[in-house]
Amino acid sequence: MATPRATARTPGRRLRAEAKRTAILDAAEALFVSDGYELTSVDAISARAGVSKRTVYDHFGDKQTLFRSVLGRTNDAMVAAVREAIDEELADDRDIRDALLGFARRVTTEMFPTSGYATFRRLSSQAPVAPRLPEAVRDKPEQLVADRFAKFAADGKLQLTDPYRAMQHFIALTMRLALDVLDEDLAGEVGKPEILAILDDGVDTFLRAYG
Repeated sequence: MATPRATARTPGRRLRAEAKRTAILDAAEALFVSDGYELTSVDAISARAGVSKRTVYDHFGDKQTLFRSVLGRTNDAMVAAVREAIDEELADDRDIRDALLGFARRVTTEMFPTSGYATFRRLSSQAPVAPRLPEAVRDKPEQLVADRFAKFAADGKLQLTDPYRAMQHFIALTMRLALDVLDEDLAGEVGKPEILAILDDGVDTFLRAYG
């Protein structure tokens, strides 16, 4: 197995190396999404990135490591989006129902339709053929929500003993249900009002159990 090569670099060389690394990641992401992990070759990635095959190996070592790097980059973007939504929607000074509903609506109507989220789902769906991120990394967005639920419980806004299980119930009743409906809506007949109604019902059901 090849290993990434570490060398001392001047600032100019570091910038060029970083530009090549970004080009490789962008090319790999596009090909992994369009062709899948198994059918994507390092030769194709290097050609699309405009670098040599040796350069790809120098930066990432092998195709598995490159795929994990691509998946990790998209995961980091999702984590950042979820963290921002938590900070802005699940705020301490908001009514708990308004906070939960605002968060569910933001993730469902603003994050789910993005190309970044579509890329993340496409890459994640290629397991078990493709490498996966460590579980602790994969579950980070959910853990962020669970941590905020624990704070709500400490403040008396939610009644729960297991924040992670409560988070799982919340996501299942709201965002996952909405996403399942959207995935099944091949004719495009489900509109935003219907999705928002799903979220409203989900939040109310969650609060009947945990409010």
